[in-house]
Amino acid sequence: MNQLQKRFDKTFFKSLISIALPLTIQNLISSSLNMVDVLMIGSLGDAPLAAVGIGNQFFFLLMLFLFGVNSGGAIFVAQYWGRGDVLSIRKTLSLTLMLGGGISILFSIFAFLLPENIMLIFIEDPEVVSLGASYLRILSMSYLSTAVSFSFAFASRSIGKAALPMKVSVFSLGLNTLLNYLLIFGSFGFPELGIQGAAIATLIARIIEMFILVGVIYWNRLELSTRLKDFRSLDKLFLRRFFKTATPVILNEVFWSLGVTLYTYAYAQLGTEAIAAVQISNTIQNLFMVVAFGLGSASSVMIGNEIGAGRRERAFSYAINFSLLSPLIGVLMGSFLFFSAPYLVLFFNVSDTVALYAENILRVLSFVIFAKMFNVTLIIGILRGGGDTTFSLFLEIGSVWFVGVPMAFLGALYFQFPVYYVVALIAIEEIVKALVGIPRVLSKKWIKSVID
Repeated sequence: MNQLQKRFDKTFFKSLISIALPLTIQNLISSSLNMVDVLMIGSLGDAPLAAVGIGNQFFFLLMLFLFGVNSGGAIFVAQYWGRGDVLSIRKTLSLTLMLGGGISILFSIFAFLLPENIMLIFIEDPEVVSLGASYLRILSMSYLSTAVSFSFAFASRSIGKAALPMKVSVFSLGLNTLLNYLLIFGSFGFPELGIQGAAIATLIARIIEMFILVGVIYWNRLELSTRLKDFRSLDKLFLRRFFKTATPVILNEVFWSLGVTLYTYAYAQLGTEAIAAVQISNTIQNLFMVVAFGLGSASSVMIGNEIGAGRRERAFSYAINFSLLSPLIGVLMGSFLFFSAPYLVLFFNVSDTVALYAENILRVLSFVIFAKMFNVTLIIGILRGGGDTTFSLFLEIGSVWFVGVPMAFLGALYFQFPVYYVVALIAIEEIVKALVGIPRVLSKKWIKSVID
């Protein structure tokens, strides 16, 4: 007991709660309101629900590009914060804003000009393609504001100030849900726009979110108030150091997202009902995974701060703590998910077939959620926070492309299993990833200072 108390000391839990709690609350509210949005769209029928699910898959690709760029930047920001180097933090933020902005503009152009072509990659149902294209074209105009918000939010968390982006995000999500209600159904005199209304609501909410977050940072002259001279100070040495560490993270997210996109393609080959069930189960699963992303982000910041300050042994101790906490919480979450699955599906106004598929998918996920929680902490937190981005790249890509993707295509296209069996086959990659990752954590080879 004394050893346990020593490992999980007050300093550890104080730092953990200050970072993980705001982010967990933000993710919980985000997932809850996203579920409300899915409920609203699901009430329009299976085709609109499938259209939004596939339309959001393209945005999901953008999010993962942005996540890669800003996760790479967050490694530097966390370690610079541990050293107390604010000028280098602003330089890093300037670079992530440039990269994220450029990527988001490219995605916007494709989504605005070629939405039907993007939809046809996943599904050939004419109704789903038409609905999804109208949704995607409107949503494309929100990509740049999302990229800017992403950069400032990631940097805020990396310096231990997670409360600000949480508060702004909660307001934005609440506004999005309200506008969804007004514009999807035409309530209180607003036009009834269906899924186009959902896209307009998201566009408005994300633009307002960006202006509030950036406005508060600059109005209060916080450490992240980057200026034009910070953009001009991006010298070759800094860029070389950044891309050496960040490139594996970006590639990680790109290839992982492409793999997950192929999962969606495989599901879509099983029909509109299958993809609608996956959309529902993913929405519910996200509610259960909010703690994992809170732990992952907290571990990345805490470990990065310790390495930046030169305290390598404490960084390793923190990694062990998170490696123990995450699967333990995952077991509790999985147990609750297994027994609550039939009741959670009842909230969605979908066909009996879709409801049955979604319930079975959730039951499958309940058995592997402990591994998923550990892997989120491992990849996002320990390995990236420690600067070991190359190993995390090969671990992620290897498990997705050599295990998950082949299983998806075997199950869906060759054997034509029901969608919940395909989900079970894909989940094997989570177990493989965890088994390979554990020895790496114990080796201490992941502890690297990227700012020296």
